[in-house]
Amino acid sequence: MTEPATKELGSPTLGNPLSRSDRLEMIEALEDCIKNAEYNRLTIKAPSDEGKLQRRPGMHFHFKPEIFLQMSGWTEFELPKDKLTLRPGEVAVMPPGAPHKETIFSDSGAFRNLVVGFYSNAISIHLAYEAKPKKPDIDVIEFYDAPNLDVYLTLVSSLVEHTHRSNTSSQRVIKGLSVALFSMLKELVETGSNDINKDIGKVFHAKWLIREQISNTELNVKNLAERLQCSPDYLSHLFHSQTGEKLIHYIQRIRIEGAALALQTTPLYVSEIAWSSGFADAAYFARVFKKFTGLSPQEYRASKEKKRASQEGQPKTIYYDREDFSPGKPARAS
Repeated sequence: MTEPATKELGSPTLGNPLSRSDRLEMIEALEDCIKNAEYNRLTIKAPSDEGKLQRRPGMHFHFKPEIFLQMSGWTEFELPKDKLTLRPGEVAVMPPGAPHKETIFSDSGAFRNLVVGFYSNAISIHLAYEAKPKKPDIDVIEFYDAPNLDVYLTLVSSLVEHTHRSNTSSQRVIKGLSVALFSMLKELVETGSNDINKDIGKVFHAKWLIREQISNTELNVKNLAERLQCSPDYLSHLFHSQTGEKLIHYIQRIRIEGAALALQTTPLYVSEIAWSSGFADAAYFARVFKKFTGLSPQEYRASKEKKRASQEGQPKTIYYDREDFSPGKPARAS
């Protein structure tokens, strides 16, 4: 997103849910992206993840990838050992953990880009504008339920991998991945969200801030209330009355859902996952994780690995009268 997840809780601007015109603007931008990919006109830029997870002055990073689709003006990304300029119609895929700084520019027209962020079981899509000279911020934003988040993350990861290759086969793979990824994102915007954006006012903004700041160890009910200019008791009561869930429980649940996904899909140490999920203390993280899942983080990861291993040991082909465990046999030469 446009602000680091590790900054103070009050840093993001409170944008608004989408209007009909905002939704149409997103759909048109994504449709143009799909068409350009289909006709091999889409430029995708993906910097290396050199300096991954390092804290660099003036830079920030996220624990999941980001996608930037430049609509007007241009964006300059500064990375530890690289610079990247994103022009209108181009796409940048920022790898997870890559420290970067964004500086934006506009000439005759206004700056505008579309940014896709990934959270625990949710995807955010927002339109950014020039809030201050050369500084982007969120204009409007919407979250989308994504129980199949791992599918999106796999597509993005594969896209980054093949962008760093230059052979003909990779170009074809990039085309296919781009069409699939941006078509899925377009479908999200077209169909809208279900429960995740039904809340209004302070509850909507609280959920947004929680997802935006989930790695911030200072995230708590008191700081949320300060950001939303109300008392902690009022915010807690409002959140519970509108959602049926206690606010502190929601914060912990979102953190644990993200941690569970990281345990399944990344080789990060448990202590790194704890920190990325907003827990300053790994032992406390383990206690909260077990409270929600019934397993320690190590046990949870081991159970998922065991399940994957057992699936690998299943028969490859089922016949009427037998099971075949082999990967297949070549046809016998005639």
